Amino acid sequence: MIVATAGHIDHGKTLLVQTLTGVDTDRLPEEKKRGMSIDLGFAYQPLASGEVLGFVDVPGHERFVRNMLAGVSGIDFAMLVIAADDGPMPQTVEHLAILDLLGVTEGIVALTKIDRVDAARVADVTAQIELLLDGTSLEGADIMPVSAVTGEGIQELKDHLYAAAELFGGRSTSGNFRLAVDRSFTLPGAGLVVTGSVFSGSVKVGDQLVLSPQAIPVRVRGIHAQNKEAETGVAGQRCALNITGGQLSKADIHRGSWVLAEAAHDPVPRFDARLRVLPSEERSLKHWTPVHVHLGAAEVPGRVALLDEKAIARGSSGRVQIVLDRRIGVLHGDRFILRDQSARRTIAGGVVLDAFAPARGRAKPERLAILDILEEPTPEAALTRLLDARELGVDLKHFAVNWNLTPDEQVALWETTGVVRVGEGTGTGFSLTHWQARRGEIVAALKAWHERAPEKPGPSADALRREVGYRIPQGVFAGLLDSLVDDGQIKNRGASYFLPGFEASLSDKDAALWKRVQPLLEDGHTRPPVVHDIAETLRLQPRVVESFLVRCARLGMVYQVAKNRFLLPDAVLELGEIVEALGREAKDGFGAAAFRDRSGIGRNLSIEVLEYFDHTGFTWRSGNTRRVLKPLTDVFGNLA
Repeated sequence: MIVATAGHIDHGKTLLVQTLTGVDTDRLPEEKKRGMSIDLGFAYQPLASGEVLGFVDVPGHERFVRNMLAGVSGIDFAMLVIAADDGPMPQTVEHLAILDLLGVTEGIVALTKIDRVDAARVADVTAQIELLLDGTSLEGADIMPVSAVTGEGIQELKDHLYAAAELFGGRSTSGNFRLAVDRSFTLPGAGLVVTGSVFSGSVKVGDQLVLSPQAIPVRVRGIHAQNKEAETGVAGQRCALNITGGQLSKADIHRGSWVLAEAAHDPVPRFDARLRVLPSEERSLKHWTPVHVHLGAAEVPGRVALLDEKAIARGSSGRVQIVLDRRIGVLHGDRFILRDQSARRTIAGGVVLDAFAPARGRAKPERLAILDILEEPTPEAALTRLLDARELGVDLKHFAVNWNLTPDEQVALWETTGVVRVGEGTGTGFSLTHWQARRGEIVAALKAWHERAPEKPGPSADALRREVGYRIPQGVFAGLLDSLVDDGQIKNRGASYFLPGFEASLSDKDAALWKRVQPLLEDGHTRPPVVHDIAETLRLQPRVVESFLVRCARLGMVYQVAKNRFLLPDAVLELGEIVEALGREAKDGFGAAAFRDRSGIGRNLSIEVLEYFDHTGFTWRSGNTRRVLKPLTDVFGNLA
């Protein structure tokens, strides 16, 4: 269990932690000199059960609230410290408000310095504290009078904390590993070490992780969990990770970075959230208010875009989009705090709903309906409703990252919800009802096509996608087509799709001519004869052969790569695979000479083929180099 102190400056937080653990958390020379905490301090207390109680001692001065916020993210238990002689003070109120906005429901109040006052004062301050806690997440918390000087009440406080730790039972270790970095340093013989609270998941020595948002791969060489050397670290612990990486340097690591599993790395420039404005604010929160955003251990300037109303009244909540000055890692359910533009006071706090918020249409009714769904408490409930609401499918990758689902958790969720998945990777998900509806629309669009143009072989995938009329990713549409082909509801030849019974065919005369032309094209394969040579071999007029081959091309039997050159589909496939291989090997693009050498088809034909690929959108030319724009099968269908 991780315990964070909170409270006004000079109310005895550091001395109390030292009395409880024997550790002076003021580690900086400036802290010793000034007699006040400036940055986070850490202490640990082993328990009889073998577990370790971790303490995060935070600064109490208003100038260091940003440091305090970095320390209370990811905690399990709060110890609000209030001096009996002063009573609740301004930073007491702000720290309590921060704990409330972060949803910290477990905690205790340590009423310190009782050696300085009489019993009547203790009773009076206790009454003030009870009134202060009313309506907050710590309402009803025990108030324990203590003196770090005389030791009065210290044992009772220890017993209370130890009992709370035993009852705590640890956090769930579900989700991908995420550690919010609040400190980094170098140790001789070990190298770089980062420390922070583990928000989710687990880690073990040897794991490959990512330093985010910098996207630097790192490997875990060693772990200290709750100040003990360990092989693993889990959610609910403070961990120190000894990390290494070929591109890693200490200058790359900052407070506010994350060290996390690659599956959880997807930093964003904005996110949608439910926000609550503090009742203590003098005025309502208006649209586009500049703020400082504190999430995890990060602090980032940003602005608040209101989604429901023109303002959020003090003490009220509403949905907002937080637009950030730079990308940070956020996930659904993360708590955050907003401070004003000058970083002088806390004004609001909230919980993240969608890490992948759209820049446009953020306040449209259909978007707000999605946010209603994302306020569901579980991914099962949210995905079930999303599948019903999204006729064109749900981006399952974004859903899985947003809800921080591990691969195993994803598989279980897909099975539970009965989602129909299509597309590459995690893919897009459909409810069975919407999946069948989209398939039916494709069949209807093909029928309409055949009725308008019965003489044509059928549209390509791109043409059919336009015919259907809705905007859906090409990969998803290809999956719909494949499922219909597999079921026999539609057919595919070359790049054309058609309904059974609508397959265009050659006339008897053309079919007889095809038997004479096809062997010539097969013999030439990737270097077929030009129209003039075919005509000469068959003793026909060139214009007769050209017209015939154009009719064959309409049926998908050949591809016209130049005015006088036609290739069989398998030859186009072979040349296209060569282009894809060159594209993978040459990151900066490849030249015509490389294609000529690899294909062996000669300079002139190479130029014709490459220009044809440019025309189809398979490749893109810039100067003397080309790049592959789309997968071969996206452009030409199943040529094989």
